[in-house]
Amino acid sequence: MQRALLCIIFIVTGLPISFAQVQIRRAMTLMGSQFEITLVDQDSSIANSRIDQAVAEIERIENLISEWRSHTQIAEVNRNAGIKAVQVDRELLELTQRALYFSKISDGAFDISIAALDKVWRFDGSMEEKPSAVEIQKSIAHVGYQYIEIDSVHSTIFLKKPNMKIGFGSIGKGYAADRGRQLMQDLGVQAGMINASGDIASWGQQVNGKAWSIGVLNPFRSHKMIKVLKFHEHAVATSGSYEKYVEFDDVRYSHIIDPKTGYPATGVVSVTVYGPSAEFANGLSTSMMVLGVKEGRKLAKQFPKYKFIIIADNKRIYR
Repeated sequence: MQRALLCIIFIVTGLPISFAQVQIRRAMTLMGSQFEITLVDQDSSIANSRIDQAVAEIERIENLISEWRSHTQIAEVNRNAGIKAVQVDRELLELTQRALYFSKISDGAFDISIAALDKVWRFDGSMEEKPSAVEIQKSIAHVGYQYIEIDSVHSTIFLKKPNMKIGFGSIGKGYAADRGRQLMQDLGVQAGMINASGDIASWGQQVNGKAWSIGVLNPFRSHKMIKVLKFHEHAVATSGSYEKYVEFDDVRYSHIIDPKTGYPATGVVSVTVYGPSAEFANGLSTSMMVLGVKEGRKLAKQFPKYKFIIIADNKRIYR
């Protein structure tokens, strides 16, 4: 997921003296990405202590769902692809079930088993040539959400095909933002914002009484905003092809892959979705990027609690 099209706007002047609160913001690297946690609390000491707790919760989630860390449960599931089912925590099982739900409603446009293509398409600067059609075809043979078997009774996940792999790069940060928000609310923190590299979950209001403001930038017009979102308890996520990509022969290939073809999705530059849950918004935005404008809008309109902004590669904006 790329997040450069979201701009957080903080306005913290004009604080009524009677509020006796502070607004603390801290940036850090978590889950391999830039996070920012902002809390409104009684004083800076309490706020910073709460941020430490939010960070610990996000690190706990990373140590559960990261496919890159060898000790995690999801790494164990991947190692046993085609061999045996692996027992996992109920939390991971349910996250996988929700991912499979997105696969079903998007007709496979969303698929966590796309992680099997991580050695074919690399967006870390190490790719020197475009993968061949044969390489891509071989790799997508290991992709398919229908081969992910869930046993709810025994809490196991089994990848039926050898060399399959699943990963939560698509919804993991949104889930972490949601969980961070829930933890802070449970601890009595009155307001705040968890920005998980652009997957944002907020609640309450800024210390000056104003709503949280998120600007959606236009990738075709530098520093121009398409819309400023203002909300209290809400979430927003953006999927885009505008920053994380590779180029071969003057053609740009996005990091968002169509699971059915193995090639980067085309036709849409970015999708911003906003509603109650960052995880759900992220699942929708990723699905819509792959489905394209027409089918993506059709999918999103099934969920009236969520709104969207689609920027197509012909520079048209759809809402």
